[in-house]
Amino acid sequence: MFGAGGGTSSYQEMEDTDLIVMWGSNAREAHPIFFHHVLKAINRGARMFAVDPRRTSTAAWADVWLGIDVGSDIALSNTLAWEIIKSDLYHEHFVAHATSSFDEYVESVEHWTLERGQEVTGVPADAIKQLAHEYATAPTAQLCWTLGITEHHNATDNVLALINLALLCGHVGRYGSGVVPIRGQNNVQGGGDMGALPNRLPGFQLVADPDLRGKFEKAWGTTIPHRPGKHISLMHEAMDEGELRALYVIGENPLQSEADAQQMERRLTGLDFMVVQDLFLTATAEIADVVLPAAGWGEVEGTFTSSERRVQRVRRAIDPPGEARDDLELMSMVARAMGHDWPTPTAEEAWDELRSLSPIHGGMAYERLDESGGLQWPCPTEDHPGTLFLHGRLWEEETGPKAPFSVVDWVPPVDALSEEFPLRLTTGRRLDSYNTGVQSGRYPSPRRIHGVLDLSPEDAEALGVHGGELVRVVSRRGNLEAPVRLDRSLRPGLAFMAVHFPDDTDVNQLTIDAWDPKSGTAEFKATAVRIETLVST
Repeated sequence: MFGAGGGTSSYQEMEDTDLIVMWGSNAREAHPIFFHHVLKAINRGARMFAVDPRRTSTAAWADVWLGIDVGSDIALSNTLAWEIIKSDLYHEHFVAHATSSFDEYVESVEHWTLERGQEVTGVPADAIKQLAHEYATAPTAQLCWTLGITEHHNATDNVLALINLALLCGHVGRYGSGVVPIRGQNNVQGGGDMGALPNRLPGFQLVADPDLRGKFEKAWGTTIPHRPGKHISLMHEAMDEGELRALYVIGENPLQSEADAQQMERRLTGLDFMVVQDLFLTATAEIADVVLPAAGWGEVEGTFTSSERRVQRVRRAIDPPGEARDDLELMSMVARAMGHDWPTPTAEEAWDELRSLSPIHGGMAYERLDESGGLQWPCPTEDHPGTLFLHGRLWEEETGPKAPFSVVDWVPPVDALSEEFPLRLTTGRRLDSYNTGVQSGRYPSPRRIHGVLDLSPEDAEALGVHGGELVRVVSRRGNLEAPVRLDRSLRPGLAFMAVHFPDDTDVNQLTIDAWDPKSGTAEFKATAVRIETLVST
């Protein structure tokens, strides 16, 4: 946040805060370990608001649920902001001392009255007002989100809209208050930390900065391109245009995880060459030219980084099976096969190189990680304790660079509803399953809800279908058949499908690959569909 690629707060702060806003996050099912910290706060007396199109199992724990229409998050944020400003509840000292562009922001939200917000978002005006007043006046507050905010064509603007609220109320840079993007998968934070981003080097250092780039070039003995690379959606376009002809896929299953699956299959099968490095023979691996068997958690040494920026050690407990190898060893072997004299470093050697180049990790020697159970970056020196929360400087007399407000305008989802496609389909996860099911689908679970179409009882009645009935779900890109499951957590007009069962009900046959130009994330959360009954013969 504000230039740092991680959440501002710690899990302990989540337990100690006064107010929690879970926005676009069914953390109870998608992030159950994190949600235990939320439950500790609730049991201690913290209040919680849930902003979500569905009345999820997370929303069931909330004091107030705001059932927002899919894709209207910016409209709700702007409405909350205007209510806070006009009620004179914003943190005047913090705004004046630590932020910039406030006047432009005020002008951009002043037409977002409670009445207009209700009309656009579907959330009752009284509920919007209640959230605005309680968030602004809470002594401390944590604003959390996940893929319900980021899997949209305007994902970055959605995030900026939420950050605006935190700046407006001074809920950042102090203990108990912050903004918390809960990461979508294990070690996603660590991947970003290590430079797995098209415009960043390890430690979130900009590729375009010649001084920063230069120290990496010196350490690595090579020239680094000064222009950012392509994010995943630009890579898709490059495949379409014939610019990108080969792909090296590590720990990813894009054939089944990307939007508009038919288009994705055409791209991957049209490549000249594809190598997949993975623990399992995924659907993507099955169409690859070369598959490299990787070792998994418990079979390797290294580090993971959590959503609270805590780096923790991972230790090998058993040897990898068969010919499986550590990713470090596999990539070193590939480099040597291509004519480069790459040794295979130990995990600690690779980590020490990283520490020498990334200031935020400089003080995190393996010995310290072992002794402490993990340290939170930034941790620049070996006598530094790590950082519990970020941006405390904003409250200091000399703040340094001010945190800017961002003017963001609401734009509806790309896949518009119509008479032909009248239902809004959104996607997500269930508690017992993980991503495309490559791992979790290999064992049975008594909690498993297999590939179904969740409908509200009202929509099912209007369509003349019943629970368990097989129907056809049709979007502008494709169709599939799935049994109906009646779900009272859904409001009329909203349908839901999980992403875990692509072999049975591949929801990405339906989703749209419209994507956010800033982050490259596709709009998985907002698909227009119709439901057709199947005529038995």
